[in-house]
Amino acid sequence: MDNYKIIKKIGEGTFSEVTRVQNLKDGKHYACKTMKQSINSLEQAHNLREVQAMKRLSLHPNILQLHEVVFDRDTRTLSLICELMEMNVYELIRGRQYPLSESKVKNYMYQLCKALDHMHSNGIFHRDVKPENILIKHDLLKLADFGSSRSVYCKPPHTEYISTRWYRAPECLLTDGYYSLKMDTWSAGCVFFEILSLKPLFPGTNEVDQVSKIHDVLGTPDCTVLQKFKQSRVMPFDFLPRKGCGLSQLIPRCSAPSLSLLYQMLAYDPDERISPRTALQHTCFRELRLSERRALGLHRTIGVVEDSNSMTPGSVEQFWRNTRQGRRQQLKHVAEPLSRYVLPRYPVELPKLNVAAPTPKVPYPVSSLPALAIPHQGLLPAITSKKCHSRSMKPREEPHRSTSKSYYMPTRERKGGGY
Repeated sequence: MDNYKIIKKIGEGTFSEVTRVQNLKDGKHYACKTMKQSINSLEQAHNLREVQAMKRLSLHPNILQLHEVVFDRDTRTLSLICELMEMNVYELIRGRQYPLSESKVKNYMYQLCKALDHMHSNGIFHRDVKPENILIKHDLLKLADFGSSRSVYCKPPHTEYISTRWYRAPECLLTDGYYSLKMDTWSAGCVFFEILSLKPLFPGTNEVDQVSKIHDVLGTPDCTVLQKFKQSRVMPFDFLPRKGCGLSQLIPRCSAPSLSLLYQMLAYDPDERISPRTALQHTCFRELRLSERRALGLHRTIGVVEDSNSMTPGSVEQFWRNTRQGRRQQLKHVAEPLSRYVLPRYPVELPKLNVAAPTPKVPYPVSSLPALAIPHQGLLPAITSKKCHSRSMKPREEPHRSTSKSYYMPTRERKGGGY
């Protein structure tokens, strides 16, 4: 840490402390996360889950970037130098009298789903998605704090008491560690509701109260869902059937697409819960997807124009060949010589040939006809072969069609009544 100067303390957690530091070489400011746990060697530091996860997930715009790993051998402390952000989501909504615009909330959730999809596609799930671990800077969202992350290929049971209680999925509460990456989607749904309404969705005081608050809103799940949880639970549980109040009463001003996505993210059964990749294609994010495509197309156009300005005469010619206008010019030059060999559709008078008319009994031999003025005689195939003539006169066989009922049965009936 000799190359960094501590500016001020930003925050503190159970396992780490975060400070704002300045690099003495380039003068840039960073966030320094110092672990409270003692580390024996630099090799042990690089084998930590958080360091491994940040290295694997680097270079994504919605993942906090790791700048440097600093290990102090004297004090046996480990510090992670990361990029500095402005605030987290909890600080953003804390003390607000009016909620954020729904378009801005959708923008944040779109970026959060991108971060989770990138994590899951790389074989890691976060396990502690909450407003304090979601950082923002100039409307750019980044997911941080990967100390609780786990590989998706690890077989359950996992650690039971993981994630913050308010954002813990039902399978984490009702099973003995039998949960999967779908728990991140549940936590993201809780964050979605909290940004919209400026208050937590399930603020339980303990695990029993947490489950009760979930049932107050979503209702008691079906018996088949509870049976899945009972198979991996030592202590039995039984819930009285209850109908929840629903999410629409808690956020009445929420639009229908956002409410639909929220319900899919907060599905009680993890098998029915939407994935981050599927959530990115939801109608809730339709406008964001369109604007993203337009921005990407504009960026490509600007890059192509900038590249064309620095081209040599030979490369400019190659550039226009690859563009649509260049391809049209190529097709035009190719079509002009070919038009000489294409016969016009309207009738044309052929030149009169000084050949005596044949007798009707004796067919006129083809070989005695003078050649027509055609640039390439090989373009017209000869049809004097008996084999070729017999093929052209052979009647066309109809394809065999099955007369069984299954052939004419609609797709809906063949699949058992479903599409």
